[in-house]
Amino acid sequence: MSGNWGFGGEDSVKRREFLHLATGATLTGLSAWQSQSLLAQTSQAGKDQPPRGRTVKLGLVGAGGRGRWIARLFQSHGGFRLMALADFFPEVANQAGEEFGVDKSLRFAGLKGYRKVLDSGVEAVVLQTPPCFFPEFAQAAIEAGVHVYMAKPVAVDVPGCQAIAQAGRQATAKNLVFLVDYQMPTDPVMQRVADFVRSGQLGPLARVSTAGASGGHADPPRGKTIASRLRDLIWTNDIALGGGSIISYDIHAFDVAVWVLNRIPMAAIGSCRIIRPEPRGGDNPDVYSVVYEYEDGLLHDHWSQHLPNRTPSELSLRVFSYSGRAWMNYYTAAGYEIRGKEQFEESVQSVHDAGAARNIAEFYRRILEGPYDNPTVQRGVMGCLAAILGREACLRNRRVTMAELIAENRKLPLDLTGLEE
Repeated sequence: MSGNWGFGGEDSVKRREFLHLATGATLTGLSAWQSQSLLAQTSQAGKDQPPRGRTVKLGLVGAGGRGRWIARLFQSHGGFRLMALADFFPEVANQAGEEFGVDKSLRFAGLKGYRKVLDSGVEAVVLQTPPCFFPEFAQAAIEAGVHVYMAKPVAVDVPGCQAIAQAGRQATAKNLVFLVDYQMPTDPVMQRVADFVRSGQLGPLARVSTAGASGGHADPPRGKTIASRLRDLIWTNDIALGGGSIISYDIHAFDVAVWVLNRIPMAAIGSCRIIRPEPRGGDNPDVYSVVYEYEDGLLHDHWSQHLPNRTPSELSLRVFSYSGRAWMNYYTAAGYEIRGKEQFEESVQSVHDAGAARNIAEFYRRILEGPYDNPTVQRGVMGCLAAILGREACLRNRRVTMAELIAENRKLPLDLTGLEE
């Protein structure tokens, strides 16, 4: 297997075209899509039962904890049959195969296991691997004529974002569904708040704030190869594997910012640091602090910490105007307030599971009925670019522009030496 997991160079879209994409020129229509398709997802959740005799043959690539979690949700939907699966580790593939009744001949392992899943006759594939592999895997699936349901984030670097954007266009051209599993925009309470912000009733926005906070993950010493880094979310500690926690975790906050604001920042400045006592394996900073700039002067601050200090988990967006504010948090509630006029707040319900279930229902519906415009891919690329811009501004400890980032087109090095194919 090639070590080129990002599809840069001649396989990438032209830089000028991609910069045009990144500036938000093609974000037109996202708001209209969310007000129709996402509301349809909400109304159909739990009701979208498959028609008799129409079951989609499904493959799973990445059969660890999160892979089995999403497979159970697909199983609960009823419109899919898990037919083949792959994981880098044979014992993980076999364990998942036993759980879901996958024939032993259709359980695959190693770096090339995903290709065997695509060649097995599946109609759709779920990708739940470390995100560094998503660009190659998604591109291969679309080329094979297979619908794609993919976890977040879409990539770890700009070439990877280019590859996903290209795969999304190819999917649309081939009438294939490519859905990126972000849950916050499917929540009906958050949809109400997003509609309120976009309506202009808050007035001109003064400031935006996003945040990501978690307890982090274990970071054991590296072995002779990166094999041990590919399991148990250890890869979140490695920038080349997961993009850094500002991308692998905080990406939900960036995604909802793109969804609500319908734009992305054009520059960022920030700083970050590693403070865990024994950073024995990974290079991911534990804390980030970023200030983003938008073309119209809007300022956006993002803070991020991934430490076991009992800070409540958070993935949030807050927007502020002169006399109003709005907020949404993956784990708690969403609402808005205009001083002396109007106030609304409501708890969100199990965004993690319910949001994924709504996305699975929408994935099924689109496979059967279309449309094949695949807007979550475009939004996923935009949010990932914003997160990468913040990461690079922090690592370089200076102001970085989106134009500079895309012109560099820098691919993160990934050493696959010694891994079983």
